[in-house]
Amino acid sequence: MAASGAPGGTGAAVIAFPRLQIGFDRLELQRILDLYGRMVTAGQWRDYAMDFTRDAASFCAFRRAAERPQARIEKRPALRTRQGMWTLFGEAGQVLKRGHELTGVLSPLERRLLKLVED
Repeated sequence: MAASGAPGGTGAAVIAFPRLQIGFDRLELQRILDLYGRMVTAGQWRDYAMDFTRDAASFCAFRRAAERPQARIEKRPALRTRQGMWTLFGEAGQVLKRGHELTGVLSPLERRLLKLVED
């Protein structure tokens, strides 16, 4: 009887390592957290959460901890060659902006912050 998995019939199984998870690099995270800090100062956001999976990394900003996120920034490298790997989602889950550069995707939030500071 032949054993499955390893040569020589030892019966040992080969374990495949899962793909690595997607994350933010240092400059991306610095840019996102800088915006978060300014929104906290303006009284708009109070909490955040980050999620890292094999397909995407996301940063969610909350007005209150018990709510849906007011904004969600998602990095999905598989979409790099299509509409861009960065997406900004609104509170209801609608796509507010997509793009290849993080700065351009964050621009609606930057405009909202400038409007709050001016008022």
